[in-house]
Amino acid sequence: MNIEALRTSIYQLIEETSTNLPKDVRRAIKSAAQRESAGTRSAMSLETIQENIGMADMEVSPICQDTGLPTFKIKTPVGTNQLEIKAVIHECIELATQKGKLRPNSVDSLHGVNSGNNLGAGTPVIKFEQWEKDYINIGLILKGGGCENKNIQYSLPCELDGLGRAGRDLDGIRKCILHSVYQAQGQGCSAGFIGVGIGGDRSSGYDLAKEQLFRTVDDVNENAELAELEAYIMENANKLGIGTMGFGGETTLLGCKIGVMNRIPASFFVSVAYNCWAFRRLGLKLDANTGSIIAWKYQDGEKITFAGKKNSAEEDTVITLHAPISEEEIRRLKVGDVVEISGMMYTGRDAIHKYLSTNDSPVDLNGQVIYHCGPVMLKDDEDIWHVKAAGPTTSIREEPYQGDIMKKFGIRAVMGKGGMGTKTLNALAEHGGVYLNAIGGAAQYYADCIKAVKGVDLMQFGIPEAMWHLQVEGFRAVVTMDSHGNSLHEDIEKSSLEKLTQFKEPVYK
Repeated sequence: MNIEALRTSIYQLIEETSTNLPKDVRRAIKSAAQRESAGTRSAMSLETIQENIGMADMEVSPICQDTGLPTFKIKTPVGTNQLEIKAVIHECIELATQKGKLRPNSVDSLHGVNSGNNLGAGTPVIKFEQWEKDYINIGLILKGGGCENKNIQYSLPCELDGLGRAGRDLDGIRKCILHSVYQAQGQGCSAGFIGVGIGGDRSSGYDLAKEQLFRTVDDVNENAELAELEAYIMENANKLGIGTMGFGGETTLLGCKIGVMNRIPASFFVSVAYNCWAFRRLGLKLDANTGSIIAWKYQDGEKITFAGKKNSAEEDTVITLHAPISEEEIRRLKVGDVVEISGMMYTGRDAIHKYLSTNDSPVDLNGQVIYHCGPVMLKDDEDIWHVKAAGPTTSIREEPYQGDIMKKFGIRAVMGKGGMGTKTLNALAEHGGVYLNAIGGAAQYYADCIKAVKGVDLMQFGIPEAMWHLQVEGFRAVVTMDSHGNSLHEDIEKSSLEKLTQFKEPVYK
């Protein structure tokens, strides 16, 4: 095999997967936007999502800053040297990280050290399979941590909130799948896609579920019973009213694909792999002799081209804030307000929150905004940092620390996605703070709002976990938890649970 041609093909696959959303996913997002009621927060979110996709196209930059754990599924003819392919993949992953197409995401689980190049034990994931065809088939999926954390596995029989008993039958499976959508809420960057694996053991069930994500959005299941179930889930999951980003709305689920395998008598697992709207998966058909690209997968049919940033929301509905922000300004905000922030903003994820819980802050955070974000950063030839992608991460992971840190340092606003819990909500009311929900996955849209990197602290935690000092302008988000004890996330969770109960009665006789 021509190694140089193979290297070119695989690097192109990685870059395209990170920056160019597949045609089938684009069509699903466009349809969702057309269904949404005009003027709602979900409609604004879908508009931002479409603008972000267009910006990623223009900049050839990551659609979402969390490029996840790259997972390759490869089928090769008998006799193909799989070791050569694996070595080339490692080279291309490292190069794509250096070029800012992937965020460095490989972390030593025992010591928390980031390898810096996306290589390490178990990363990337590469799964080979032999077949009797004469070409190589390579699929790649980049599945971020926010949606990965909303994966769920059920062991039947079990009791489910709102749905009661789920037994070892099709009706129990149906209930599990509906519940999986409910439990994800907006934390997995809804509207999303799910792959479902029925049967197997705990590990093979999840493998089967992720395998379904390699199917096209608009295919029809070859198993008639599963095709019927997929259609049922698509119709009824969207009646839960969770909506885009968990803001409420018409579209909660964009795709559902289900697979089945045998199991042993004692175990009955239903495994669900949740994927965000930024459904980054592409595939290649390669010449087994030359390593050159024969064809791309998931690129059939019309390509929807989205425009870049327009900022078309009605400006008289947007509240402008300039950091540092006073308590008085914060107390005037209420759930549902759209705000735009200018001034300084400081990133802080898991490592930063743990650090601040027992240490002083390296900067004065009084009146400031903490942004739950792990950006993609690159240095230029003059040693200046530039933001390549900077969307929000899931905030609930910081719940054990957030309220105490806000009060300790005088922080007035916390920004992320998916909302936070009771402890943070109580702290917002006591201290005078708000939670701002940015649009998950919109990494190019928000990178455009960052005008300069003014500094960085705590780089020992790695690029995604460091505290970046960002000068921002027109950074837009929605108030979803205010200083008066109100939480849109609590409201949507309660209302969607009530709607879930309507699916309690058996469908399959």
